[in-house]
Amino acid sequence: MLGNISIWQLLIVLAIIVLLFGTKKLRGIGSDLGSAIKGFRSSIKDEPQDEEQPSAQLSDKAKSDAEHAKTTQSASKDKV
Repeated sequence: MLGNISIWQLLIVLAIIVLLFGTKKLRGIGSDLGSAIKGFRSSIKDEPQDEEQPSAQLSDKAKSDAEHAKTTQSASKDKV
């Protein structure tokens, strides 16, 4: 019963919505919804890049720790 909606019923509901809200307000709602979806998609695309940056920072820290260990070892060898 509920699943059998005809095209005429949809057109009547659409006409009532346009009469209630007006075309300008519906355009504004549509553009707001579109910009929200666009922002959501861009934030999802940016998220994996943000996760990669800390790992790059960790590798830089690991490199600096390794360099520090090498200099410490060479300094201790020079003392002996």
